[in-house]
Amino acid sequence: MPLYEHVFLARQDVSTQQVEGLQETFRSLIEENGGKIAKTEYWGLKSLAYRVKKNRKAHYTLMNIDAPHEAVAEMERQMGLSTDVIRFLTVRVDEHEDGPSAMMRRSDRDERDSRRGPRRDRDHDRGDRPSRDSHSDRSASSRDDNEDNS
Repeated sequence: MPLYEHVFLARQDVSTQQVEGLQETFRSLIEENGGKIAKTEYWGLKSLAYRVKKNRKAHYTLMNIDAPHEAVAEMERQMGLSTDVIRFLTVRVDEHEDGPSAMMRRSDRDERDSRRGPRRDRDHDRGDRPSRDSHSDRSASSRDDNEDNS
């Protein structure tokens, strides 16, 4: 059977339990039509890049699906009818990723960066900078040179 990665966005004003209920509804729909859900990840409530159906935030959920096309098409049809789902995207893939997705790994990376300490280029003094007066003297002398040439 073909493999799919499916991400859907639920409205910001639904609770996490309602999002889990949506996941279970779509899981049962896929399983009734002869497929299975390999993995489900709840990414949390995140800000959107722009307003979507008057929402500034959304609950993100990833589902790795192993199902026939008809099952996925029916799930997408049901999502289009749902008032709680504001966007969804299904992509056919050759194989599913093992382990956590990139969105889940990103939070691990953020924690590691905070433990690393200061960056090296911030530790070094860049030396004395020329005073502003010497800069204005150079521009005044270049203006004098230009007036002499005309």
